[in-house]
Amino acid sequence: MHKMIRKITLSLGRHVSSMACGATQVRRLLHGGYVRIHPSVQEALVEGRPVVALESTIITHGMAYPLNLSMAREVEEIVRTNGAVPATVGILRGQIHVGLTDEELEFLASSKNAVKVSRRDFPFVLSQGLSGGTTVSGTMIVAHKAGIPVFVTGGIGGVHRHGENTLDVSADLTELGRTPVAVVSAGAKSILDIGRTLEYLETQGVCVAAFGESREFPAFFSRQSGFQAPYHVRDEEEAAKLIDSALGLGLSSGVLIAVPCPQERAVQGQAIEEAIQQALSQARSKGITGKEVTPFLLQKLTELTDGKSLDSNLALIQNNARVGSCIAVALSKLQKARRKRIQPGQKDITAPQPVVIGGINVDFIAKAQNPEILGGGQTNPGRVRRTFGGVGRNLADCLSRLGQAPLLLSAVGKDEHLESVLHYCHHMVSQFKESLCQAPLVCIDGNVPLSTIQYVCQLAREHQLAVCYEPTDENKASKPFLSDSWKALTYISPNLQELRAINRTLGNPLPAELPSRLEDVVQAAVALACPLLAHLHCVVVTLGAHGVLLCGRSLGGSISLYPGAHKQDPAARLCAAHYPAIPISREEIVNVSGAGDSLMAGILAGVLAKHDTGTCVRMGLLAASLSLRSYEPISPEISTSSVSQEQVKSRSWPEAKVWKMD
Repeated sequence: MHKMIRKITLSLGRHVSSMACGATQVRRLLHGGYVRIHPSVQEALVEGRPVVALESTIITHGMAYPLNLSMAREVEEIVRTNGAVPATVGILRGQIHVGLTDEELEFLASSKNAVKVSRRDFPFVLSQGLSGGTTVSGTMIVAHKAGIPVFVTGGIGGVHRHGENTLDVSADLTELGRTPVAVVSAGAKSILDIGRTLEYLETQGVCVAAFGESREFPAFFSRQSGFQAPYHVRDEEEAAKLIDSALGLGLSSGVLIAVPCPQERAVQGQAIEEAIQQALSQARSKGITGKEVTPFLLQKLTELTDGKSLDSNLALIQNNARVGSCIAVALSKLQKARRKRIQPGQKDITAPQPVVIGGINVDFIAKAQNPEILGGGQTNPGRVRRTFGGVGRNLADCLSRLGQAPLLLSAVGKDEHLESVLHYCHHMVSQFKESLCQAPLVCIDGNVPLSTIQYVCQLAREHQLAVCYEPTDENKASKPFLSDSWKALTYISPNLQELRAINRTLGNPLPAELPSRLEDVVQAAVALACPLLAHLHCVVVTLGAHGVLLCGRSLGGSISLYPGAHKQDPAARLCAAHYPAIPISREEIVNVSGAGDSLMAGILAGVLAKHDTGTCVRMGLLAASLSLRSYEPISPEISTSSVSQEQVKSRSWPEAKVWKMD
């Protein structure tokens, strides 16, 4: 599918926690030209398949070349074999890569000047165009930003021995406290103070669970540390449930799954402890401190244990990759099962869904308490309200409240507002694998790039899809009309200003100025809609307080909302029908930002339910009137009971006035 469609899937009905506000700098980097997601990883993320993030400091700083390269290749293959997609994270020449090619793996493995990149290092390394391996904390940041919930590493950092004096505490621990990613590791490295590390993780609010038969917290090379993990999961299904609940709670902290090294290749605790003490002594004598300590100690341990520690290192990394990918697969299955679960009153989401492609926004509205704003530095009391908007989101929101279970495709930012958006939109259903070509209706708003609009219109021609275009605003209204793409559209829903902009783009005659009196407004709208109906099935002109003007083909007094119904009938004529708005006093109007979207969504919901034209339009008018009275763009009061065929029949409506257009 078109590259924009591949990138914009918003998976609703799933909780994805956001990063803490301290990640602002990194967030900006990721939204600039600093990140590249490998196509295989991007495709898996879009389609909801399991992905496992892998760090790269083990490649750049953990092992010598070429052993590091063969290890990296083998770990990626283990992930693939167990049903997940590997996403090794690294930095190459100032760009963050999520997923590496074999050539890129070799570049990092053979690099002599690679930087060890943690949270603090991103700005400098990227600004200088350097290359580096990401640590546990660095990889967690990138994995979370890319939407990867499971990350596999060898062992995490921790509180260093004598850390109570040196204050040498790994950034891995604070990152686990602020970034919602599940880290699968062989516990903490045995060169660390494991007791204090576990205490620090508790302080950071990190859920720690041992994996397998024992609750013993592993110590990297050794299966025993002398400390118990707070919790215990027996297999990948239990681990997946734990991770899913942590993400669902939106705690903004991570999960640590501690996997012991395989018994047959574990180094005995006493032997490794003696080697650690000797290596630490040498590090102190050489004045080695900070982030250089761990690589030095690991190298010395390999020498002092005659390679046994390296053998264990390889074994535990391979084992972690196997366990982590199985957990990722189980987590993916769990999330897919929940998305597919049919709630009472919902339709079976395996049926073809209407598709909405468009914008989603988080809006903040500030309103002063007093009508006059005081100058001179005084405080002006007021209230700030957060709402969720975007034309595409509004349409999908309203359609879902009217029982249509839409598939919403939208570009989303990876920032602190993402979790709130997903939580607010939990009543919508999104599953990307539902084919656009099977959709009973596709809606596009004017925020969508022109190339995507053209792509969807091409699909509409090939598969006879019904496509509705919501122009969004006067400046964006003309996008489909810059080429012949618009001729594949079925419906458009402009206001009078947007309709004039469309005709200007097409080179059609324009009124000197737009009128305000209803009779003149209708006359201008009819003149502007008429040339478009040579190809469009229906033009729905929104007239604000004046209601809505429906322009299309009529047979027997009713304008058709169903494509093809009167296309071949010579008796069908172009007509316009005006439906007055439901009267609402100025005092009742709270928010006008979503009324037009509610109107169109109500009409389209009626079309999808195969109601007659009058019912469809009046469902739209009911939805619009509810949203005008709501602080939210789409009123929470909109439902299948408040906006329905029955509600339309129960009310008294003024007659629609009809004009012939030809």
